[in-house]
Amino acid sequence: MADLIDSTAFNFEQGQRARKLFAAVVLAALDDAIADDKKYGNGPDQIARWARSRDGREVLSCAGIDPNERVVKGLMEFVGKGIRTSVALSREESERRHAAELDQAEAA
Repeated sequence: MADLIDSTAFNFEQGQRARKLFAAVVLAALDDAIADDKKYGNGPDQIARWARSRDGREVLSCAGIDPNERVVKGLMEFVGKGIRTSVALSREESERRHAAELDQAEAA
């Protein structure tokens, strides 16, 4: 019985590590699309093409993201904003955005 629990926990941990790995691939694809957008101006189109491709759908699925059209539009909007993923995921950027939203709400 203990062996079954240990193997189940091990398999779950392996799955979580694999999901994180694929999530990192998605973040790298977003950064590449942002770089393309700054250089060539076609970043949202690039990420949409990738997300709709067979490989892109597979990577998104393995990262735990449902590869539907709503997700593709969200990825395109994210790339259109031009904020690198490392900055967007930082605590300082999150706090800055939250403060800006509060300022807008108070001004209205």
